Amino acid sequence: MNEKLLANEPYLLIRYDLVNDSIQAEWLGEQTEVTVREGCEKILKFLTAHRCFKLLNDNTKVTGMWSDAAEWVALDWLPRMAKAGCRFLAHIYSPDIYAKLSADKAISFGVKGVMVATFQGKGAAEEWLRAV
Repeated sequence: MNEKLLANEPYLLIRYDLVNDSIQAEWLGEQTEVTVREGCEKILKFLTAHRCFKLLNDNTKVTGMWSDAAEWVALDWLPRMAKAGCRFLAHIYSPDIYAKLSADKAISFGVKGVMVATFQGKGAAEEWLRAV
């Protein structure tokens, strides 16, 4: 077993990838400002606890708009994530156009201290994280 399940919420699964020393966050379904904030805080807690500097943020199964949380993600959470030591964030887009637009909104604020790369599929995202 190369992964350890850290959190199992109806809206988010968080795993620790032992081989690649990264946190994997798999977001599920419709997201609200509340679920985004709660989920991000859980991710930050596990990044800190495991001293990880890589995050795979998988939005493949996200549906709908969560742009009301995008500014908070960009201006509050990402800087704290960088301060905690995270340096690389691989973001996998949802095929849902509204979820993709929400992610683009968060990224558009600019991210300092964390290299963010976006992907259409998990394979390319995992490959990039292994390479950095």
